[in-house]
Amino acid sequence: MPKADASPWLPFVPVRIRRMPKSFDPLLRRGAPPPGDPGFPLVGVNSLAMSDSGVGTALDRTATMAEVGERGLLRHLRSRIPVGPGVLVGVGDDAAAVETGALTLVTTDVLVEGVHFRREWGPANLIGRKALTVNLSDIAAMAGIPRFAVVSLCLPPDTTVAFVDSLYDGLLERSAETGVSVVGGNVSSTPGPLTIDVTLLGQGDRLLRREGAKAGDLVVVTGMLGGAAAGLKFLLTGTRLGAEGILSQAGTWAGASPDSLLSCLRAQLDPTPPLAFGRALAEHDIVHAAMDLSDGLSGDLLTLCHASDVSAWVDGSALPVDPGAAQLEKEGGSDAFSVALHGGEDYQLLLAVPPDALDRLKDVAVVWDLPVTAVGEFAAGPPALSMKFGDRMKRLRPKSHEHFKDPGSRRSDPSAEA
Repeated sequence: MPKADASPWLPFVPVRIRRMPKSFDPLLRRGAPPPGDPGFPLVGVNSLAMSDSGVGTALDRTATMAEVGERGLLRHLRSRIPVGPGVLVGVGDDAAAVETGALTLVTTDVLVEGVHFRREWGPANLIGRKALTVNLSDIAAMAGIPRFAVVSLCLPPDTTVAFVDSLYDGLLERSAETGVSVVGGNVSSTPGPLTIDVTLLGQGDRLLRREGAKAGDLVVVTGMLGGAAAGLKFLLTGTRLGAEGILSQAGTWAGASPDSLLSCLRAQLDPTPPLAFGRALAEHDIVHAAMDLSDGLSGDLLTLCHASDVSAWVDGSALPVDPGAAQLEKEGGSDAFSVALHGGEDYQLLLAVPPDALDRLKDVAVVWDLPVTAVGEFAAGPPALSMKFGDRMKRLRPKSHEHFKDPGSRRSDPSAEA
């Protein structure tokens, strides 16, 4: 993922390496919970080994779902999933029983093969990581703490045990990093496409919502924008990430910056939202509204404007363009402005911040070396967007991804629309 030294991105880590991501809460690295965290211990990555134990029996990793069957797969998965804190009844009953706080957050997201991913793009464990991560981003945007997940898989009969195990390697690794317990789910046969659906429960106290931005608030984003969209462009044209996090196929890429390419591929395949920073916002009254950046800044900003009944303008010179994306676009004869503005899947945070609170917000963000950038301002008026170039203001038409409206079954190339 494109990252300057100050960016809280996660380096690629093979599943069995006991190493925490740089973006992980430094308080947790010291063994203490972050502010507002109930102090759940992390599940050790070494407990996520692919061999069965307990109620399960070892499965042939080359076997397909048609050979293993639903019950065999469920026994296998049940033996792999640890029981976490707050879980009274976990995997194996008709429903899970968990202890949550006074206020429970519920979010769900689905990854559909051919729409959100293709198996050949990279290792299956990254699909599992991303399936949980996109839900974690929603909880972070509301300043909540993620707690429990249920996972449903719709698998074609020719899917192998090895693929499902690798997918669960990533999902369980990500859950261990973030203190989430997988407590159940479902498996089903499908003629296709392969689908991973995750529902995540969290808890919160002082919630942030999309509703609440006020005229005069600053439009603020965390992190860098455009890396994931730049990575997608190359994945769509044959670039592939290998099992050890190295480039396995260059595709159409013929540039001179392999580090930039790898960082953008990882930004797309293994995003790392600022989860601990999102939780910390519950402790500080410095943000009026928030949402996660999943579909692109231009589209998500308009969504927040509708929720808050305000308009907004963006300063084109202020966008925090991912340096890796900038390098790749430069090598291709263009710039990364469009992918940063419209591209999506950055899974950063979009915030409405009073001007006098921006410095305090940056003081919170510096704990995680997280860039925080004011890119515009909210204004009174019906929901609409404008782009500022110097002294000129022009209407901004969102070109972010939108299911059903975008042509084809996959996100379009954002640079083609800018």
